[in-house]
Amino acid sequence: MRHEVHVHADIPILEGVSRKQLEQALMPWLEYLDAENMGDVKSLEPNEPGVQYDDKELLLHLCWTGEIGRSFHRVFEEALDNLGHYCYEAVEVDLTLYHDNGEQESRLMFVGPTAQAIHEAQRRCMIEDVTALLERQFEKESTAEVLTLVNELFDRQWKERSAEGKRSDRAFEAYTRPSRKNLH
Repeated sequence: MRHEVHVHADIPILEGVSRKQLEQALMPWLEYLDAENMGDVKSLEPNEPGVQYDDKELLLHLCWTGEIGRSFHRVFEEALDNLGHYCYEAVEVDLTLYHDNGEQESRLMFVGPTAQAIHEAQRRCMIEDVTALLERQFEKESTAEVLTLVNELFDRQWKERSAEGKRSDRAFEAYTRPSRKNLH
């Protein structure tokens, strides 16, 4: 069964990384799409650029919608894992799966140079989400109390992972989250 998916991210890339290196990292995804290079990745939506590398700004832009099959997630995760080593910092990659019944499922993935950088990006994203949610109802002082607890949870989680030796060397992590509107 095929589904439609939208991938969106602006990934900061280390200085000195070439387009060829990025294409090699993304090769599992490019091969899945039957594309020889990033320029061959075309979106179903005509106003979306697909995959573009801005070598002046050192940003890899992913804004692509396409039809996918069952193996897409594995292939895309492999590409992100390869790409992580070329990232300047960890950032989120928003993946939205559109089901035939009109429902959509959002998956937030993180790609970055290290597990700790990814952990901090996850913290940053969580702080932003919790702040936006709580500030609709509560004063800043009350929101700050909750944010302190969120930070403590992230610190505890990192210490527990470190103590158990579960720190992943993977260059990405993912989780499913309630759907948010796309950023564009």
